[in-house]
Amino acid sequence: MRPIPTGAKGSYSLLVTPAHLANQFKDAVLPQVFATPMMVTAMENAALNAVRDYLEPGESVVGTVVNVRHLAATPAGHTVTATAEVTKVDGRRIEFNVSARDEVEEIGTGTHERMVVDLARIGKRLDAKKRT
Repeated sequence: MRPIPTGAKGSYSLLVTPAHLANQFKDAVLPQVFATPMMVTAMENAALNAVRDYLEPGESVVGTVVNVRHLAATPAGHTVTATAEVTKVDGRRIEFNVSARDEVEEIGTGTHERMVVDLARIGKRLDAKKRT
């Protein structure tokens, strides 16, 4: 891993389709609005994009902490754009401020943490779990 600077930023945009709505993704009794887990996914992708260029071959980052508030509803047909900014790096642990908005307003905000991992090492651990 190359040094990751505080202030590194990333973004991720997603056109909201029916598959992203709470009533499709989770339970039919829910309203036809962008599901919170999908907003978190967009925020996690923005965080990955903020640090992607600093990773060495064979490295990735995995989410370890998510603390967000979903503030406003978004219907299908709108585009959600999530942003992430690195606020702290402590060894392999990276902290971010994250937010998401649609064309009208901010729909979510919070913090997120990811860890730099060695993909080969994780693969070996997963293989060992499969055998148990």
